[in-house]
Amino acid sequence: MRCTIWLTILSVWCLTGTSFALEVVRFAPLPMEDRETVVKQFRPMTDYLQQHLGISIEYVYADSYANILEKFRNGDIDLAYLGPLPYVELRGSHPQAEPLVHFKEASGQTTYTCGLAVFADATFPLKNLKDKKLALTQPLSTCGYLSANGLLRQHGSSLESNYYSYLGKHDAVALAIVQGLFDAGGLKTAIGKKYAHLGLTIIDETDPLPSFALVGNKATLKPELLNQIRHALIAIDPKGKHRTMLADWGDNIRYGTVPSDDTNYDVIRELLGKVTIPDEGNF
Repeated sequence: MRCTIWLTILSVWCLTGTSFALEVVRFAPLPMEDRETVVKQFRPMTDYLQQHLGISIEYVYADSYANILEKFRNGDIDLAYLGPLPYVELRGSHPQAEPLVHFKEASGQTTYTCGLAVFADATFPLKNLKDKKLALTQPLSTCGYLSANGLLRQHGSSLESNYYSYLGKHDAVALAIVQGLFDAGGLKTAIGKKYAHLGLTIIDETDPLPSFALVGNKATLKPELLNQIRHALIAIDPKGKHRTMLADWGDNIRYGTVPSDDTNYDVIRELLGKVTIPDEGNF
């Protein structure tokens, strides 16, 4: 009798192709980081989700935000770790992009600011700034063209009245200014302050902007799984029983989360307005 039952189960499996493989979720971490750094930052989080939800997470590496957004739209990415501007650009052409959670900053806040930085002995005023060299991160980086240009416009200037180049990483912007290769630059304020001991000074900064988020693709993942991922991350208590576990997570994701919503990004949409962000610098 037992042999007959198992033969029946085996026959059904062969006919239907049913298997017990875990559901695969494709995750895109930050671009412009080497893979070793990416794994160190994000692997503890994805391991937690795998164990907690019974899924398998595969990493999708990209060289730029533009590449991540393209793959997301094409259905090749299920989850992505995105800053506010990349998310807004993605949502505008792919309504199935859904922000699940915001990651808190080290301050405990769910917002951050972008700043304009100069070397400590810089003497030029921001008002009507012209013909200076500015270092930027990436075209789709929130602290890149968008924020730097917005801050300059408040002082009667713009990036188009100056010279600018994209360097990729925030740290690269900070070091380029310290080394005297650029007169100023746009970067995340918190990162800029880490270089204060080398003479980097933040001279202006934006209003608070929504922190980075984990964004799900409703075109490729079921609503139930998206909700499970959201709740699994929100349930983590950075000051309680999960404190030891979070010590191994990356600096950008270890301080807890809060639920995210598309309306949180209206400040970015207002800042963006009708601005067209160039793909390349002007020198």
